Amino acid sequence: MTRIFSGIKPTGHLTLGNYLGALRRWVEVDQHEADALFSVVDLHALTIDHDPARVRRLSRQAATMMLAAGLDPELCTLFVQSHVDEHTRLSYLLECTATDGELRRMIQYKEKSAPARAAGQSVRVSLLTYPALMAADILAYGTDEVPVGEDQTQHVELARDLAVRFNQRYGHTFTVPKATHPSVAARVMDLQDPTSKMGKSHESGAGIIYLLDDADVVRKKVMRAVTDSGTDVAYDRENSPGIANLLEILASCSGGNPMEPAGVYESYGALKKDTADAVVELLRPIRERYAELAADAGHVDEVVKKGAERARGMARPRVNAAYEAIGLLPG
Repeated sequence: MTRIFSGIKPTGHLTLGNYLGALRRWVEVDQHEADALFSVVDLHALTIDHDPARVRRLSRQAATMMLAAGLDPELCTLFVQSHVDEHTRLSYLLECTATDGELRRMIQYKEKSAPARAAGQSVRVSLLTYPALMAADILAYGTDEVPVGEDQTQHVELARDLAVRFNQRYGHTFTVPKATHPSVAARVMDLQDPTSKMGKSHESGAGIIYLLDDADVVRKKVMRAVTDSGTDVAYDRENSPGIANLLEILASCSGGNPMEPAGVYESYGALKKDTADAVVELLRPIRERYAELAADAGHVDEVVKKGAERARGMARPRVNAAYEAIGLLPG
């Protein structure tokens, strides 16, 4: 069976984009058809200035939301990254395999470090080296496929390069993974800036639908969504990004094609109303299940504890083999 690994970084509240772009496929497809591991990758949240209490709170919230969305610990392995020491153990070996140039070429490093440097601020070393940790997340489990968005493909390519290089230098140790881009995943854009992805850590939440937003908040955000200067409801991502985004969200809620509802509406208002209704109905059972799970934090803690034990059992033999292969004495 194909093994997959994917994770969610607890740097903000999960959004409609996270659900339609990843979580829904994990629930409906991946956990049934693959040996799937899903992690709250909390160590990746430490590469920037952060509030420790907020990281802990968002980590538990993310794990709870993943269960509320429908991940079943009987079908998949759900755990918190920092609970499995093999991630950091392997990360250092991969730092010793990667080159400075490879890490500095990472697009996200360039995008996040440049503003800090321009403002005269320091940049944490972990922002440079975290792609090695991400590679460790993947390689520790013998992962075959990593379902990611286009913005993360470069990191999976680095993991592939490091796996190949390590295997060539020290003997075959790692499976060489590949990035996959599921066709059913939706690319949800910000309602106030439809040219930018709906991100959970955006400073303003006006254009972001959070999974925990109540029905009234969802409707207000959708009804205030930026549209375009024309009047035709047509699916044209390049020339009418606002309307195209609403059509994609509406279609994604029902698993349809955004071209289908495009010719049905005669006004932007009607499209917004139906889109808001569809999102509210999509999120209603998730919010209800989340409330139930949040009231029993002990259950969520037990799920991720058992998941970490299972993940540790998968990762430890491979990481121990990597330590031996690279020349370290066994403990």
